[in-house]
Amino acid sequence: MYDSNPTLEGIKTIDEAKQGNVLFKEHWQESSVPGGKKFYIESYGCQMNFSDSEIVASILNDVGYSPTRNVEESDLILINTCSIREKAEETVRKRLRFFESIKKQRPGTKVGVLGCMAERLKKQWLEEEKLVDLVVGPDAYRDLPNLIGGAEEGHRLINVLLSREETYADINPVRLESNGITAFISIMRGCDNMCSFCVVPFTRGRERSRDPFSILAEATGLFENGYREVTLLGQNVDSFKWENPETGERVNFANLLEMTALIHPNLRVRFSTSHPKDMTDDVLHVMAKYDNICKYIHLPVQSGNSRVLEMMNRTYDRPWYEDRIEAIRRILPDAAVSSDIITGFCSETEEEHRDTLNIVEWANFSMSYMFFYSERPGTLAARKYADDIPEEVKKRRLNEIIRLQNAVSLRHNQADIGKTFNVLIEGNSRKSDLDFCGRNTQNKMMVFPKKEGLKPGDYALVRVKDATSATLLGEIV
Repeated sequence: MYDSNPTLEGIKTIDEAKQGNVLFKEHWQESSVPGGKKFYIESYGCQMNFSDSEIVASILNDVGYSPTRNVEESDLILINTCSIREKAEETVRKRLRFFESIKKQRPGTKVGVLGCMAERLKKQWLEEEKLVDLVVGPDAYRDLPNLIGGAEEGHRLINVLLSREETYADINPVRLESNGITAFISIMRGCDNMCSFCVVPFTRGRERSRDPFSILAEATGLFENGYREVTLLGQNVDSFKWENPETGERVNFANLLEMTALIHPNLRVRFSTSHPKDMTDDVLHVMAKYDNICKYIHLPVQSGNSRVLEMMNRTYDRPWYEDRIEAIRRILPDAAVSSDIITGFCSETEEEHRDTLNIVEWANFSMSYMFFYSERPGTLAARKYADDIPEEVKKRRLNEIIRLQNAVSLRHNQADIGKTFNVLIEGNSRKSDLDFCGRNTQNKMMVFPKKEGLKPGDYALVRVKDATSATLLGEIV
C-alpha cells in the first residue's frame, strides 16, 4: 500500500498518485549526522522498491548522508521508480518537474532517478529534458557514491548495468519510515518469468537468491531489536533456491520459511509474492506446521481465462490455479488468499472477462490489486499483440471487478464476526489515538480500543465485533 505525509510539498501530484492507484511512499527519518549532507527519497511501485530504498539509504549513510523529510533542505533528491503502469511514469515525471523547481532555489542540489524506469527512459531524462543528474539501475546502487561525486563536478552520469550476482546480502538496510514492529527482508532479486505484459525481467534482470544465512542473520537482528514481524520479499519467492558451493547443500523456499519461523515463536513471518506455478504443497505444509507463519498467501491470478493466461505467458491455466486454491483450502483451511488482476488484456472478450469475475467469486479472495491493462514498451505483449480493447471498455470491466471484489471482501470479513484472533499491535489507529491497529494472521487490518498495559509490539487477543470490506473492528478479550 502507499503511505504519504499530508505536508509533503507538491501534494497535488501525490493525490494524483493515490487516485491513479500508484503505490507511493515518502521515506524519511530525522537527520543523524550533524552538519552532514541530507538526502530525500520517494518510492513508487511494489514493496521491492521500498525495500531497495532502504538499501540505498544504508549506502548513503556510510558516506555521510542522512535522510530528511524536507525536500527543500536536501542536497540529494532521489526518486525510486516503477515501470509497471503508465500512470506511475506520468506521476514520476510531474515530480521531476517539481524537483527541478527545487534545484533552481537550491542550485547545489542533485536529482537522481533509481529503479525500474532508469534503463528505459535514461536518454529522455539525461540528454533531452535534462531533468536529472543521475540515473541508477536496481543492480548499481553500490556505485551511488561515485556517481554522486561525478554529478557534483557537473557531469550527468548513468549506471544501469544488470548483474547476475548482486543481492546486496551484506548491506544492513536503514529502516526508513519504520514503525519498529514490522520489516521487509529481500530474499532474492530479478525474475525469470517472462510474463508478456511485464517489464520486470528487463529492468531487474535474471533471478538470483541470497545466501539464506544472511537472511536469517538479518531476521534475527530485527527480532533482537524489537521487531516482531518480517515479510520475505521476492518477485517470486516460491522459486527461491540456493546451493552451498562448498557442501552442495540446497535450500528451497519451504526450507527457508521453516528456518525463519524457528528463529523465535514470537517472530511472525509473512512472504510475498507467490507464483501459482511454484506454490508447492511443501510450502503449505510448513505454513500449517508453525503458528508464527501467517496464514495468508498473495497468489496473483491475473485472469480467470486460460486463453488469456496463455497470451500472458503465465505458464499455468485456470485448472492449475484452481488446483492450487483447492490445495490451500485443504491444507490451510483458515488461510486468506489475495490476488492481482489485470482486465482488458489484448483481445479479451466479454465472456473471458466474465471468467475473471467468476474466479474472484469462486476463489473468495480476501482482497485484490486490480488494474486495467497498460501496454509497456519493450514487453512481449507490446511486440506481439495489438492493445485493441478501448479504454472505456477497460475501465468499465475494471469497475465491475472492483465492485465484485469489494462485495466478496465484505462477505469474507463479515464471516469473521465473533471470531477471536491473535493480533500484533502495530500502533495507533489512523482515525483515533484511543484505538490500536494491527493485523491478524490473515493479513486483515483490525482496529480495537486500547487497553492499559499493552503497547505496539505486543500481541493481543481480539474478538471481531463488526466489519467493513477493508477492516475488522473488535475488542480485546
